[in-house]
Amino acid sequence: VDHVFGLPGETTLPLYAEWVDFPDVKHVMFRDERSACFAADAYARVSFKPGLCESPSVGSTHIIPAIAEAYYSSTPIIALTTDVPLYLHKKNMLTAIDQTSLFKGITKETMTITKGIEIPHVIRRAFRLATTGKPGPVHVRIPMDILEEEVPESDIYVQEDFAKYPGHRFTAEPEKVKRALELLYQAERPLIVCGQGALYSQAWDELVELAELLGVPVGSTIAGKGCFPENHPLSIGVVGSRGGTSFSNRVLEESDLIFYIGCNTDYATTDAWTLPSPLEDKIIIHLDISEAEVSNNYPTRVSLIGDAKATLKLMLNMIDKSLKRDWRESPRIKDLVKSSREFWEELKTHMESAEKPVNPIKFIKSLSDNIPLNHVLIADPGVSAIYLSAFYKVKKPGRTVLFNYSLGALGFAIPASIGARFASPESHIVALTGDGSFGLTAGELETISRVGGKITIILFNNQSFGWIRASIYFKYGPKYFATEFKPINYMKIAEGFGLLPFRVECPEDLDKTLLEALNADTPAFMEIIIEPEDKFVPPVPSWVKKARELGLRYVY
Repeated sequence: VDHVFGLPGETTLPLYAEWVDFPDVKHVMFRDERSACFAADAYARVSFKPGLCESPSVGSTHIIPAIAEAYYSSTPIIALTTDVPLYLHKKNMLTAIDQTSLFKGITKETMTITKGIEIPHVIRRAFRLATTGKPGPVHVRIPMDILEEEVPESDIYVQEDFAKYPGHRFTAEPEKVKRALELLYQAERPLIVCGQGALYSQAWDELVELAELLGVPVGSTIAGKGCFPENHPLSIGVVGSRGGTSFSNRVLEESDLIFYIGCNTDYATTDAWTLPSPLEDKIIIHLDISEAEVSNNYPTRVSLIGDAKATLKLMLNMIDKSLKRDWRESPRIKDLVKSSREFWEELKTHMESAEKPVNPIKFIKSLSDNIPLNHVLIADPGVSAIYLSAFYKVKKPGRTVLFNYSLGALGFAIPASIGARFASPESHIVALTGDGSFGLTAGELETISRVGGKITIILFNNQSFGWIRASIYFKYGPKYFATEFKPINYMKIAEGFGLLPFRVECPEDLDKTLLEALNADTPAFMEIIIEPEDKFVPPVPSWVKKARELGLRYVY
């Protein structure tokens, strides 16, 4: 363990009193427990080591949203919470709360330590649970009086296998893998769709090799973006309702076989389980680490339960390399490449737009042109994520783009940028957030200013909870309720916290200002004025359908 994210409280003081003697384990102080946990989440995703967060007893209620996100995102986190002595719980002791009940439904396990001698055993168990099988958060509660007890040194040792993840890899049954290969060979229009599980498994090399050997196009979910290079001719980009485009979703619809890898076929991936359709025309192969997800939403011809990387390696070893397909000469692939080129050509009007306020696609083009090669991008749910997901091409596969779209709580990107900064200090961290999300985590600008590093915060300002505003409009008409903000001087806020502030209103200033923000020697903050989602409609299939009916501007 190199870093722990948290903030102090009275119940953590015994822990801190000893911590000062262990400077190799850096404590990163936050202003809010939820933010500390989001930082641990991002740290885990980028470093491929479990993230650790800690909070005092009353703070355990604050980290719940972030733990829930980690649970549904399958992020390996160990949440350490301290507590008042257990015997005081029935006496109405200040800050005492039933932490076990709080965490029970959103962790792989919640454990309470009742004797100091249990600490090494429970911590080792927490690491094993978090990093094996389907990864996820584990909660450990330590009452403050237990922290005062002595533990024999002989009980203190580590299990190196579980200091990273996956802590253990297992493959699907060889016979089933062989059957899946046969179906892939027989299919006329196969497609691979990768989810976040492919990223957790670090299966991108195997994916590229498999796709090229079989000549199969590859798409991803929004959470799985980065598992396949999107400048590759076989890439179709993100599919579904959160980043899917008219091009990628059409390819999915027209496929006769879909091979889901590390994907839970959720609402966003399938556009509320309407994509693809009709199902009777499709052969489904599903590979996932979790038996709960395989065949959960779609009837599968072959169900493969195992680690993505290990199982794809097994599959590759079964392939007769002499049968490698010349996919570049395939009529289907040629047609896909042509369609992709035409799709991106149509987007040029948006990329080169001189309209005011700034067209979000023009911003994504500028970001793609100017961002340093070594980077990590993080986006909050909403307009920040949707355009990045759909129109930013990941050129180098790996964990370079982070979304929290498994649960979708606002306020992820800014604290996550801090976790990513410590996980990959050589990378430039760029966090995209909206003005709605910013209100939840503005205090962490002080944390960013304090820890420093190459961090750039980009805020999209449409003066509203824009996603909710659009959801209201497309379902109920213009009956807007509880969505609008008053004008706020975000530049002064950023400057007051110690960040270098920038602002873009006119498109002609975009490239120059973005480059200045990215090249700043200190953490920087850039505000961009954009229209709300009901004025310029992002690529959400159900919204685009309504936009066509209403004559609204949209992109899809």
